[in-house]
Amino acid sequence: MASGDDERDATPVPRMVEDVVGCKWSLSVIDCVRNGIARPGEIERAITGIRTKVLNERLRKLVRYGVIARTSYPEVPPRVEYRMTEFGMRFVDVLDRIEALDIERGGVRVG
Repeated sequence: MASGDDERDATPVPRMVEDVVGCKWSLSVIDCVRNGIARPGEIERAITGIRTKVLNERLRKLVRYGVIARTSYPEVPPRVEYRMTEFGMRFVDVLDRIEALDIERGGVRVG
């Protein structure tokens, strides 16, 4: 079993937040993984309009940032699953707090 946890880059957290929040698809991908949708095909079916190439780019970036972890299983056919990391859960908590502030201010819930 292999994991992408050791592939984290050294991007400062504020830059990472800007990159993730500024992406049309990253938050949807995070939401799927945090709700237990672990396999790429399932994630793709759960997010209307996302293309495979874009999903794979988002997954790679989120793994690199340490928000999610990738586990590949040496099976035929190969199986890959994603899960939230401890850092990713703390990151999502911050995003939830930002959303709660927006709702308190009169904004509309996104998810």
